[in-house]
Amino acid sequence: MSEGGPRRRGGGRPPEGQPVIDRAFALLASFDGDHRAQTLAELARRSGTPRSSALRLARSLMGVGALERLADGRYVVGLRLLETASLAPRGHGLRAVAMPYMEDLFHVTRRHVLLAVRDEGEALLVERLSARDATPVRYRVGGRLPLASTGVGLVLLAFAPGAVQEEAVAAYAPGHGDDDIRTPDDLRRVLAEVRRGEHAVGRQNRPWRVTTVAAPVRDGAEVVAALSVVAPDTGPGAPGYGPAVRATARAISRRLAEDSGRAVPQG
Repeated sequence: MSEGGPRRRGGGRPPEGQPVIDRAFALLASFDGDHRAQTLAELARRSGTPRSSALRLARSLMGVGALERLADGRYVVGLRLLETASLAPRGHGLRAVAMPYMEDLFHVTRRHVLLAVRDEGEALLVERLSARDATPVRYRVGGRLPLASTGVGLVLLAFAPGAVQEEAVAAYAPGHGDDDIRTPDDLRRVLAEVRRGEHAVGRQNRPWRVTTVAAPVRDGAEVVAALSVVAPDTGPGAPGYGPAVRATARAISRRLAEDSGRAVPQG
């Protein structure tokens, strides 16, 4: 609720406006890779919450372990959220199944190996394995990426519902995605190619020139994640990781299907 919203009644919550749980999540969502520790003023500003409300919410979240407070008074995300998030089947559950196969792919390629899922209109990174000397990237576990900006995003978008695809195509602008995708029509064409070829190859030159090769991970017929390798772009031969990425994605898909009792993907 904003400063100009409905006034509170004597004992507490506003009669109208944003529910308390929404405001609490807004506070938690104000944390990101560049804002891992925040003052109360920063929490209020970044979440759009009045300072007095932010203080009450922060105290409540601290009481259940969702926030913690450092010695200097700044707030950080609490371990209770990690404990709860570990139960998410599309996050750590998927990760637990995929990790042995990702580790094999990592040892073969010695590059970045990423696993991501789609969360509405974004890609959410649930795991990343990286060699010390791999090309620097800004991806972090728990980070969000626009669907048209990475290999994993293109795969997830290609197999997303039609409405999600059309929204992404309509919003696409040059410079916001792969270097070879310059127009919405280019994006639409690439998504069709990803569906036909069961993989995506993308190149970017921001901030380092890299190539990414990604493939879909299925649970039965449904695409539930995307797996990719990100490596320096060394020219036409750069997509050479494709067979290994596709084979690993199929292996994870077979394991997911076996665990859920669904039909095992062929290929």
